[in-house]
Amino acid sequence: MEKRWSIKESPDSEIEAELSAFENIGPVLGRLLALRGVKNRAGAATFFNPDLSDLHDPFLMKDMRAAVDRINVALSRREKMLIYGDYDVDGTTSVALVYSFIRKIHPDVSYYIPDRYDEGYGVSYKAIDMAAETGITLVVALDCGIKAVEKVKYAAERGVDFIICDHHTPGDTLPDAVACLDPKRPDCGYPDVHLSGCGVGFKLLQALCVDQKMDTAQLFQYLDLVVVSIASDVVPIIGENRILADMGLRKLNGNPGIGLKSIIRVSGMAGRELSISDIIFKIGPRINAAGRIESGKDAVALLVSEDENEAYGMSRTINECNETRKDLDRNITREALNLLKNDDAQKNRKTTVLFQPEWHKGVIGIVASRLTENYYRPTVVLTASKGMITGSARSVDGYDLYHAIEACQDLLENFGGHTFAAGLTLRPENIDAFIERFEQVVAETIQPDQMVPRIEVDAEISLGDITVEFFRNLNRFKPYGPGNLKPVFVTRSVYDFGTSKVVGKDKEHLKLELIESTSPKIIKGIAFGKGSLLEQIKNSQPFDVCYTIEESPYDEHQPFQLMVRDIKFRED
Repeated sequence: MEKRWSIKESPDSEIEAELSAFENIGPVLGRLLALRGVKNRAGAATFFNPDLSDLHDPFLMKDMRAAVDRINVALSRREKMLIYGDYDVDGTTSVALVYSFIRKIHPDVSYYIPDRYDEGYGVSYKAIDMAAETGITLVVALDCGIKAVEKVKYAAERGVDFIICDHHTPGDTLPDAVACLDPKRPDCGYPDVHLSGCGVGFKLLQALCVDQKMDTAQLFQYLDLVVVSIASDVVPIIGENRILADMGLRKLNGNPGIGLKSIIRVSGMAGRELSISDIIFKIGPRINAAGRIESGKDAVALLVSEDENEAYGMSRTINECNETRKDLDRNITREALNLLKNDDAQKNRKTTVLFQPEWHKGVIGIVASRLTENYYRPTVVLTASKGMITGSARSVDGYDLYHAIEACQDLLENFGGHTFAAGLTLRPENIDAFIERFEQVVAETIQPDQMVPRIEVDAEISLGDITVEFFRNLNRFKPYGPGNLKPVFVTRSVYDFGTSKVVGKDKEHLKLELIESTSPKIIKGIAFGKGSLLEQIKNSQPFDVCYTIEESPYDEHQPFQLMVRDIKFRED
């Protein structure tokens, strides 16, 4: 699939010049800092040296005072508390974080994760009834609840108070809870709107520590849970999230909690330094698999476990769930791709919407992502669930999927999510109308270039710019993630040194050795899946490469290589 390269607009030249002088990092890295919102040298120092002392005052968040006061009342009266959360990674890590902290200071606390198939997403009436019938008087809802207006009202009628810690976009009316902690509230004013659900729970506990003058080390020991939520929920790793992610990775690599340590062990990553990518592709899917295949409660039980043998047994069970999840994902994706391939009506549409009643509800979000990768258009995958139709939606770069679904809300029973991902529920009789409305809305609002995969490029550089010192400073931009993606570079008019070749079992990859006409310096690289281009790059004509710069541990003289994402041949 052809890709377009989009060079990011140059930031303010004066800011860029000031940042380039910071520790003599140079103009290219100064530009990267400016592109990430850094304004001055003090900001650069903070960016390169994340520190927990730079976290915002938690009481800047709307309703935080009311939330802390209510928890203090519950602690003093020894009320029964319930920690409630969604069944995905963000929800289960949120519950594990808050439950683990609270149980150290309050004996009568329990946790609850709704069943994906029986109760669905968010606060459930079943949980409220259970709380009321067992004497629970305070529920802390994490990663959900900001739209649970009627359910919170019902809970109040049954004598159950709610504190909501959410990070999703609120509706027009907030629930009448004791406190609604959500940095996306229009009236909140909190300096950082990008927290994960677990991040909001962390801020609640931080406020409790401040209020009760507790040692914050009691809280910071759980930062490994916070970084797992940040990575898995794909929130921007800038601002406060950068601090939490950086410190969380240090905890994860140095002394992880027993539950996460066991997951690292069963996923074969023990003994290596873990990155955000390792969380996204190894740790997160295993935690998610519990809620997709069995129950999210299993994930929380593992994450809060204090017994290594018990945790290892549970992690092996969750690992088996993940293998089942991968089989379901693979089979349903194959079936979905075949449906699209054999349906001529799909070829000219701006959207993909597929419905199969037998598809497993737990993996349709993953399948939607796979289809988006293949066809690159807004995608909804639907399946049957308890007499209703439920679905997961995924978007393409730059297109606001949430607003497109919102335009169909009269056809939906429920929906929620973000710009790039959403969930929805509708009645069976509304499927056809939804498919056509969604297509109409997207067709009228999506731009042609949004239907072509885009590679955002941070800077154009020459191969001569890439030195050992440059690479060392480049690594200071870690941890990478949304808002601070791994820097992408373009170099124009490079040549094959004459030694590039194809590698791989089926000769499908290119192992490159590249030079420029202006420099004799040879830079090595790898281009996965581009082995068919070997003949073109060896014809002595210049071409352009788009790449990231990765570590190459096998060459002490050049400890880096290019990870080539795309190649374009020059018309001249």
